[in-house]
Amino acid sequence: MLLALARLWVGLLLSAVVTAGDGELRDRATAAGVAVTAGAAPPPGVRVVDLAGAPADGRGPLPLDPAQVRTLAAGEPVTTGFAGPAHAEPGGPTRWVAVAVTLPDGSRRLVLAVRDLDGAVALLRGAAGWFLPAVLVAAAALTGAAWLATRAALRPVDRLRTAAAGLDVGDRLPVPLAADELTALAVEVNALLARRDEAVDRLRRFSDDAAHELRSPIASLRAQAEVAVAHPSPGSSEEDRAAWRGVARDAERLSALVADLLALARAEGGTRGEPVPVDLADALGEALARAGADEDAVATTVWVPVPVRAAATPAEVGLVLDNLLGNARQHARSVVHVSAVPAGRWVRLLVDDDGPGIPAADRERIFDRFTRLDATSGATGAGLGLALVARLVEGRGGTVRAGSSPDGGARLTVRWPAAP
Repeated sequence: MLLALARLWVGLLLSAVVTAGDGELRDRATAAGVAVTAGAAPPPGVRVVDLAGAPADGRGPLPLDPAQVRTLAAGEPVTTGFAGPAHAEPGGPTRWVAVAVTLPDGSRRLVLAVRDLDGAVALLRGAAGWFLPAVLVAAAALTGAAWLATRAALRPVDRLRTAAAGLDVGDRLPVPLAADELTALAVEVNALLARRDEAVDRLRRFSDDAAHELRSPIASLRAQAEVAVAHPSPGSSEEDRAAWRGVARDAERLSALVADLLALARAEGGTRGEPVPVDLADALGEALARAGADEDAVATTVWVPVPVRAAATPAEVGLVLDNLLGNARQHARSVVHVSAVPAGRWVRLLVDDDGPGIPAADRERIFDRFTRLDATSGATGAGLGLALVARLVEGRGGTVRAGSSPDGGARLTVRWPAAP
């Protein structure tokens, strides 16, 4: 593109330089024609030829072919010895202009005025040498200026983007002082954030109210079922007692489900307290005490070689550990290994079991709500435990990953921010 523009510019310059002196040449030819008609000899730089191009002034032949002579006779200028600014012929480029005159004897002659174009050739050669680099430099300068102007224009947008990336629940974007499109955009985004926070708050309140309303009837149902199992009425059959035991188990599962749903709704709603240093060794001891003795005699080992403290709340850490240990002990064959180690700005918690493991294709999906794999179809959970773990840990900027354990089962790796 730039090369084409450069060639066009040089061509226009050539045309302007070549035709610039045509008027002067025509005046010279006209004045010489008057002299030739009066019988005087033509002045230097002027030639006289007949209509066939043969010299009529007693001088040597001209570098004009018949076609060029016809062009001159028609009143059009002719350039000879010139093929372009970089291709001058040995004789040098010249410009010819003709004026037709009639001699006293009635014969017709062409009076030719000529000038050389060596200066034009030198000018065009110089122009061709510097114009293309100048165009490239100008294009580079224009591109740089456009880039700087675009960056300057988009800098307020970038500030809004940076501010939006760090927003928490209840925060808003800073509104620019200038009354322009960015200000209107910030106002609209803040209104959208307000509607989002309001919707999240309504959902949280609904979850809290629903959970509290469900807890009482579920607790009453569970208590009645447990009483019926512990103190069966006289004359009740074994089928009646088995039915009450099933009701008690279902009530227990329903109570756990309501508690998990409430915790998950709060975690996804962003309602969390300020992080404090939580010692993982102490938290693991408390979680194991809450788990109690396992009826399948699954052994649990804990390895915390140095003090490890996570930046969270004790309630969050307790829920994460309860769900991870419960999941591992439910699927392990004989042993669960738990370890916690520092890792720079993070702390790592590893929970390994020797169970069937998690297929590679399902290692992301297990952190979705209500996900239960075929390998765990006999489990009593609702598929909310690992989803709750992921929300709680990610809410603190951490990560949860599923992989393979050295014991042949599943490994769940939690990475929490380390407490200062």
